[in-house]
Amino acid sequence: MDRPMACRGNCGAIMELTPKQQTIELLKGAQSVLLLTHENPDGDALGSILALQMVLTKLGKEATAVVTDPIPGVYQFLPAKECIKTSFSGTKDFIITVDTTKTKVDKMGYKNLPEENKLNIVITPTKGAFSVEDLSFNHGSFKYDLVIVLDSPDLERLGTIYDQNTDLFFETPLVNIDHHPGNDYFGKVNWVDLTATSTAEILVALVESLAREKPLLDIDVATALLTGIIVDTGSFQNANTTPKSFTVAAQLVAAGAKQQEIIRHVFKTKALSTLKLWGKILSNVVEEPESKFVWSKVTKEDFAISGAEGAASSGVIDELLKTAPGIDFAILLSEKMDGVHGSLRAAISGVDVSAIAKIFGGGGHTAAAAFHLDGKTLAEVQNEIIAKIKAFQSQKNA
Repeated sequence: MDRPMACRGNCGAIMELTPKQQTIELLKGAQSVLLLTHENPDGDALGSILALQMVLTKLGKEATAVVTDPIPGVYQFLPAKECIKTSFSGTKDFIITVDTTKTKVDKMGYKNLPEENKLNIVITPTKGAFSVEDLSFNHGSFKYDLVIVLDSPDLERLGTIYDQNTDLFFETPLVNIDHHPGNDYFGKVNWVDLTATSTAEILVALVESLAREKPLLDIDVATALLTGIIVDTGSFQNANTTPKSFTVAAQLVAAGAKQQEIIRHVFKTKALSTLKLWGKILSNVVEEPESKFVWSKVTKEDFAISGAEGAASSGVIDELLKTAPGIDFAILLSEKMDGVHGSLRAAISGVDVSAIAKIFGGGGHTAAAAFHLDGKTLAEVQNEIIAKIKAFQSQKNA
């Protein structure tokens, strides 16, 4: 929803512009742009970051797209995936300034003292001597003059990228483009559209505006954006699907987006390891008829035995679990190396699974939500999670 929005900090003249207009103005003045998205990226995150990277490159910008986690096999078909980097340099130069008013520099060198963990910088004057007062110290600026975070409700979801480069996010203009209700509005510009099905859908409007000077929506950009929309709408089957999403999708298909290729890779092709994992998940399904939900679990050992990657479990809840009759929603508990991840999907309209995710510190949309419990195992939290969900359902239905 492109409404005027105040931005944090001293935003000057762009205060009265809409989030889309603010974003365009910042892009016009930027040359080196860093693009980021959340950990464990899905089709919307990957499609969005790749599409924007391709568009900005066409505009002559130096656009760096960073995704720390491996791209899941199901998304290996995406165009320009080889442009994604797994890390970036968030360092700043340390600048030593020498005042040469009194005397000039004849030569300069350095001597490394590894045994003392020191580095001596040696400056030889043409005559006389330099004093301590002739030296000053400062930090250079970051390489990037704009950061755009895509499809992430908060900075913490960026993971180690944020943890290891916090100064970058406070010293560099930041644009936050997202569609999640729980967004923290952490940017200088916050383009958060809760009516959009996906971040990719929002980006279509940005690409349209940027394309006034030159064509930008080619086959690859359209395919990347359509992937995001198809994934987040469950191929237009989820309750979050809107008339606008169909219109935008039609526009992308008209631009050459490879719809059938997307469907084939995302929904119709399953690795044998994925099928083995899904079989284990289905064998663990538990029905809670009084509370009107079904749930299942997958352990670290299940992933190891099947040989499936972490993202392989995500499709089973949409394609199978939530299709069980007579339920309000389905939940899948996945044990990962860093904790337990819960995915929730509404089975019928009118059920808000984001309210359940919030019980455990998560969030999301009415029809699809998630939470993560850091450092926990299934054995530690499984019973507590199910008990709290039953209590929530009991109170809601009372």
